[in-house]
Amino acid sequence: MKRRSFLKQATAGVAATGGAVLASPVFAQDAPSISWRLASSFPTSADAIYNGSVNFAKHLAEATDGKFKISVHHAGEVVPALQVLDAVQNNTVQCGHSAAYYYYGKDPALSFDAAVPFGLNTRQYNAWMRAGNGLALTREVYKKFNIVNFPCGHTGTQMGGWFRKEINSVEDLKGLKMRCSAFAGAVLSRLGVIPQQVAGGDIYPSLEKGTIDAAEWIGPYDDEKLGFNKVAKYYYYPGWWEGGFQVSLYVNDGEYEKLPKHYQSAIMQASALATEEMIGTYDAKNPAALRRLIAGGGVLKRFPKAVLDASFAEATKVYEELSAKDPLFKKIHDDYMAFRNDVYPWFGVAEFSYDAFMLDALRNKK
Repeated sequence: MKRRSFLKQATAGVAATGGAVLASPVFAQDAPSISWRLASSFPTSADAIYNGSVNFAKHLAEATDGKFKISVHHAGEVVPALQVLDAVQNNTVQCGHSAAYYYYGKDPALSFDAAVPFGLNTRQYNAWMRAGNGLALTREVYKKFNIVNFPCGHTGTQMGGWFRKEINSVEDLKGLKMRCSAFAGAVLSRLGVIPQQVAGGDIYPSLEKGTIDAAEWIGPYDDEKLGFNKVAKYYYYPGWWEGGFQVSLYVNDGEYEKLPKHYQSAIMQASALATEEMIGTYDAKNPAALRRLIAGGGVLKRFPKAVLDASFAEATKVYEELSAKDPLFKKIHDDYMAFRNDVYPWFGVAEFSYDAFMLDALRNKK
């Protein structure tokens, strides 16, 4: 029975017994009609990640009987893609859907709310955020920006990107112009890579013209749409800078505090459901997309161990330097890495051993 129907029957019952009748149902008084705008950092063409905000808005409206409505605006429609945090901070829009590592230049500690080099995978990230200290710690950073953050999507482990030439050694990285995230760039630059900031829509022409030599985007499902395999055939994995990539919902803290408690709870629940839907979409669509990319000329390659080892070593140095500069970065880093180091042995016993067996069994079956 819907809450409104229950309240109507309840008040009718009170009247029948001669009792006082409320002027209007309590639920209606505490359920204002609210309309917000949400600015996304993602284009509609990247539908799996963009739809995280669309699904969130849909679930929120359903949970509040249509009283809490959010209009979703794609990247560039209201504000530029990389200015969503600023827009929410300044209350230009009440909420946003973005990736925290886009704002590495504002505060590197924000990246712990998205992805950091050699960090947690998706399952582990979810555990740190929801059952560990992740949500509380990242909210300490966002306080500086007048924002309350909520996990609102996962892509899974991302790919290492498309390269115009093979990478056989660390030496092959030197002088390589690569489109990558800022945190990944901070590590890769120590190995001789020249990081490039290139918008998603400009990656293909940049690769085609040779303006850049390599680029990472997301993974097979999104990469296929942009046709990277036609201009840079070597497809490397794993994307060690995004072992688990989390997308976040940003809510202006002043606007959030004005909401009734059940609306605040509805935001949390709607974003959690949107998170599950996004990772489900990627897990379902990436396998077939990868097969098509390879059939279309893409050459799947694993980064050489020497490259991964060198990257891990340099990432450790970057973490040490950032921790020395910022106590809050160090606080979050230490908790995050302690969690990572604690859970990986368990994943090795359970998840990895099972997955390794299944891969071998399926190969042998063929």
